[in-house]
Amino acid sequence: MPGSVTGTISAGLDGTGQGLAAADWAAREALRRGAALRLVHAWVWQPLDVPIAADATTQRHWAEEVLRHAERRVAMAHPGLTVTARLLPEDTVTALVAEAGRADLLVLGSRGHGALVGHLVGSVALHVLRRATAPVVLVREPREADGEDTAAGEVVVGVQDLDADSNGPVLEFAFAAAEARGARLRAVRAWTLPPVLTWGPGSLWLADEAGEMEPLERKQLADAVRPWRDRHPHVDVAEDVGTGSAGQVLLDHTGAACLLVVGRRLPGPHGLRRLGSVAYAALHHAPCPVAVVPHP
Repeated sequence: MPGSVTGTISAGLDGTGQGLAAADWAAREALRRGAALRLVHAWVWQPLDVPIAADATTQRHWAEEVLRHAERRVAMAHPGLTVTARLLPEDTVTALVAEAGRADLLVLGSRGHGALVGHLVGSVALHVLRRATAPVVLVREPREADGEDTAAGEVVVGVQDLDADSNGPVLEFAFAAAEARGARLRAVRAWTLPPVLTWGPGSLWLADEAGEMEPLERKQLADAVRPWRDRHPHVDVAEDVGTGSAGQVLLDHTGAACLLVVGRRLPGPHGLRRLGSVAYAALHHAPCPVAVVPHP
């Protein structure tokens, strides 16, 4: 309804099934949030090595058709959704990073999946994720047996950094996503034994003492999550800690997930842009959409 739209969710299209999956997911997310949907496609003319020569006008027509096709598809599925489409005349990564800065959320397609190696993320998506200063969600094209994405399932969030300034944006995003879906939020933290507990003559005795560490880890997780429990009292919250690598422990809890939320530290003084091992593992192996939320 006019006047009821708050915020914008953008979906980046590339003319593939993964791009359409991103548009479909973004449309449903926009409805949950009461937001508008903006479909974008980056295009600049360049000679193509194809059997039939394609001049700038022809290529532009192809690019515009990518947008029109997605716009028709989304409008048919969600008649009440406010949808706009925009051709971005820039390099793809530059255009999508800028779009992430304009929107509340940018949604991109992943690059397929495999039974052994997980979901393979395209280079464009990885470059955008490293540079974006706003949340980005990667969505894979569903296999036929997966059916349509729904709000069913848990929102799973990784909580490794206990500093409130760092985990705040990640937890706020995860709680808001769970609340919008009426879903349970599962906060997960991984921990490992210090090396001194696993090596040396006294290691067996020290390992017994390590049994006291898990309650401490649970308390630290509860303390980190508590402020957001208070802000979102209607969200059902489960808290889990596990031993092992943070990426693997987090992935072990995604069997019932409809969304996985991980953090990515913003570039420091030297401008180093990294995803981090946890985000990288999640993007390549999670069986659900993955939200990467930048934080200080």
